[in-house]
Amino acid sequence: MVERHAVEEAAYRARARKVFTVREAVAAAIGAGLPTDEPRGSMVVDLGDGTTDIAVLSLSGIVYAHEVWVAGRSLDEAIIEYIKHRHKLLIGKLTAERIKIEIGSALPLPTPLSAEVSGGSITEGAPRTITVTDEEVREALTGPLNVITRAVREALARVPPELSNDLVDRGIIITGGTALLRNLDQRLMEETGLPVTVDENALSSVALGVGRMLEDAHLLSRSTCEALMD
Repeated sequence: MVERHAVEEAAYRARARKVFTVREAVAAAIGAGLPTDEPRGSMVVDLGDGTTDIAVLSLSGIVYAHEVWVAGRSLDEAIIEYIKHRHKLLIGKLTAERIKIEIGSALPLPTPLSAEVSGGSITEGAPRTITVTDEEVREALTGPLNVITRAVREALARVPPELSNDLVDRGIIITGGTALLRNLDQRLMEETGLPVTVDENALSSVALGVGRMLEDAHLLSRSTCEALMD
């Protein structure tokens, strides 16, 4: 709430005539083409860089919305800490992100993967190269992924009963760059018992949603409503 007001104030100081603030998950849902105006429930989980935003929408309104400060950046930091403690090697954020993209996964892979990683040795005080496996990266990501899955399960527990059947039929759409982590959709499916689909435009769904709202004033005004549950 405080952050939102700060953004609005900054925009007005920059001489914006009117300011709208929209939850990322709502923009992602619209960008993913979910029928948010129908009298049925739709659920989206937007896994960005800094936050994971969860929303359940119906009749162009927000039924439930929540965010946790765990997402792509948290995964990178977890990899950095794991390699530091396990291999006594210091790596940077760009290296951690590369490892995540190349061999990261939320569940075991059918074919094991590995990657060479270079960094500064804590014990030797000189550059060193090691090989990291997908199993190690999965272990590193356990904590952040547990936070995300708990938040999704909690959201489902807060959904009104009359919309629960809709989610059973429609499932969950996941968007954002972190949604592309291997087998994350499968893990969420196992954790929730619901179908989980990665949006085909996962990287751009929020931007697409904002664009559609700017073209439709009615959609924009309805999408800025406060959550009924949080």
